[in-house]
Amino acid sequence: MEIFAKPFFLLAFIPALAGMLLVLWLGRVRKRHALHLLFSTHAFEQLTAHLRPESKWRNALLIITVFLLFVALAGPQWGTEIVEAQGSFAQTVIAVDVSASMQAKDLLPDRLDNAKTMLRMLITHLKDERIGLIAFTSKAFIQCPITTDEEALNYFISLLEPDMLPVSGTSLAAPVQLAAQMLAKYPGQKALILLTDGEDHSPEELEAAKTAAQKNGVRIIAIGLGTEEGTLIPEKISPTGQVLEYKKDRQGNTVVSKLDQKSLLELAQATGGVYIKYTSPSQVAAKVEDSVRNLDRSLSQTSRHNIYKVRYSIPLFAAILCLAAYLLWPRGRKRPLQKEEKISSKKVQ
Repeated sequence: MEIFAKPFFLLAFIPALAGMLLVLWLGRVRKRHALHLLFSTHAFEQLTAHLRPESKWRNALLIITVFLLFVALAGPQWGTEIVEAQGSFAQTVIAVDVSASMQAKDLLPDRLDNAKTMLRMLITHLKDERIGLIAFTSKAFIQCPITTDEEALNYFISLLEPDMLPVSGTSLAAPVQLAAQMLAKYPGQKALILLTDGEDHSPEELEAAKTAAQKNGVRIIAIGLGTEEGTLIPEKISPTGQVLEYKKDRQGNTVVSKLDQKSLLELAQATGGVYIKYTSPSQVAAKVEDSVRNLDRSLSQTSRHNIYKVRYSIPLFAAILCLAAYLLWPRGRKRPLQKEEKISSKKVQ
């Protein structure tokens, strides 16, 4: 713990003190020089015999006042308090297909790498969004809860890999239903950004997913990755990046993965969203940013942390008291002697 928030001001007091002492000394010298020119020493003592002599304590009060002001500027601090920061944000969930078909190289270097590049560009522009991340195949799993932490989102995006989940296949219903659950507690309209090649091995579940999205006010922004012509799916790749074997089905036929735009377009239209065919990271990121711009916002806590309580008011109040004492220090004529004091002084003489 640092006792002072700005300890620099304590060091600054040293030259300030030297300057004050120099001014006081020069003032005293100039005063003596002026009196020497105007009066003799004896005459001056007779003229000022009825006045109080200057007190060194008065000047000490002035120095203490300035010191306390510098202490207040240094910001003494002790004790802690909890500070909560809040902001108004729109709510968005990103769902990324990590099935084997996302290794297809009809988009170079592959579909998933293109999706990750686009997401990194998108997140840097969505400063007013709280974003969550889902990875899915035939099942969906939360990779990052809804947050405003850009570094955390980028970290989890970097971990996305094909076949990273313990289940295979592809289901578009799974990420839609999970995103609807994540966004259900937020009021107003939210968004699901769905990045996939559109292949769906469980189309019978899609109607229930559409209903869940509509019920919870979730607009689906579907992004189709791949080409209509399709390409083969690498199964084994050498350390040098050469494809050694392509994926085959149970009958031994080589699998060709194609972009299925129909199911993605239906999902987007059913929820009032939009379908975007992937072209380049920057173009798609710009289109998605436009699509989420008018989402409803809600007040959310962004951070909660402890800070030290700054107690500058204590030395500042003490400085005011010292300054008041300096200004009110008795000056002028001495107190008149009482009769008893006069008699006793005569006896002493």
